[in-house]
Amino acid sequence: MKMKKIVAMLMAGAMTLGLMAGCGSKTPAPSADPGNTGSAVEEIVVALITNTTGDYAQYGIPVHNAAMLYIEQLNAQGGINGKQIKVLEYDDKADGVEAVNAFNKACGQNISGVIGSVLTGATLTLADATYEKGVAQITASATAAGVTVIDPEDPDSEVRTNVFRSCFIDPFQGEKMADYAVNKLGAKTAAILLESGSDYSEGLTAAFEAKAADLGLEIVDKEAFATGDKDFNAQMTKIANTNADVVFMPIYYGEAGLAITQGRQAGMKSVVMGGDGFGGIKDYASAEDLEGSVYCSGYAPGTESVAQFEKDYEAKYGEPVPNMFAPLAYDAAMLMCNALKAADDKGLTPGTAEFQAAVVEAMAATTDVVGITGTYNFDAQNNPIKSAAILQLQSGAEVFTELY
Repeated sequence: MKMKKIVAMLMAGAMTLGLMAGCGSKTPAPSADPGNTGSAVEEIVVALITNTTGDYAQYGIPVHNAAMLYIEQLNAQGGINGKQIKVLEYDDKADGVEAVNAFNKACGQNISGVIGSVLTGATLTLADATYEKGVAQITASATAAGVTVIDPEDPDSEVRTNVFRSCFIDPFQGEKMADYAVNKLGAKTAAILLESGSDYSEGLTAAFEAKAADLGLEIVDKEAFATGDKDFNAQMTKIANTNADVVFMPIYYGEAGLAITQGRQAGMKSVVMGGDGFGGIKDYASAEDLEGSVYCSGYAPGTESVAQFEKDYEAKYGEPVPNMFAPLAYDAAMLMCNALKAADDKGLTPGTAEFQAAVVEAMAATTDVVGITGTYNFDAQNNPIKSAAILQLQSGAEVFTELY
């Protein structure tokens, strides 16, 4: 659910005095790991804050697993300048209060950066806390523009200079799919199904509508549902009756699968379009109902750039890569470690305020860093500049068709 910044800051400030004490220190404390007899100077500590239990764990688990996979591979190769990366793992259950509690705990162990959170709401709350302390944070999946910018509606708004992401933002996806509808699918009319109160869904919808207006794409119907709803028959019957050329569903794959199924039962013939939340939708509706649907993704499965990652992920976790959040998390961990190395190269002590500041500076200076989902540069608002992958549902498979 959407959270205003002032509410998030009040919650974060009230939870613990540890945050008030600051996150960086001049002299690192000994490692909290009783099995490690060395000092924290011999390792670099990061916090990994994801939701691995509770609702929406299907998003958090791949993020956690892929980030750990990258760091474990890096450690096996010697780490950063001989220092191992120690990961403090936290489950925030997709809750902002839990995310900030985790950050506060991590601050007591001289962290140098934060990877997380996963869902937009929790990440927004966490971003307020990390911004206050100047600790580098990168999310693989929180797409709302407000994650890195205090007020995305204000062109002169303050940027959270320490907060980055490896995924696209909501406006980018919404604009991209409206453009694709008109210029690739030849659509003249569109209907929309969105989730009320969802930062993700409402953000994509607003951008889609604005771009549609620019392109002359007529929005003939807009229907909404509440979080937790499973019955979309009323909404989908109305949408089916419009005979819209395309139906844009800026929602996650579980709800989208149900909505598409119910829409087809109501006679909907439209091409269905989605954002990156559609990743994995092939398992949530029949191949027949999904045929021809398209969505915007942060990575192209099966392509050369991700082939080794997909092989390694399945070998470690015993299942194929479930959705795009896993490769984006692998890249997020890579980008964080790239910045950690830049800070360590300066001879600074990990966990100190000086080291933390150097990590933020290095992250912002990211230039043409090659990940498995693309080559990374950051814009003025710390969003990645890279192309989007378009995937189409073909005979029950999510097939990469082009970069757009």
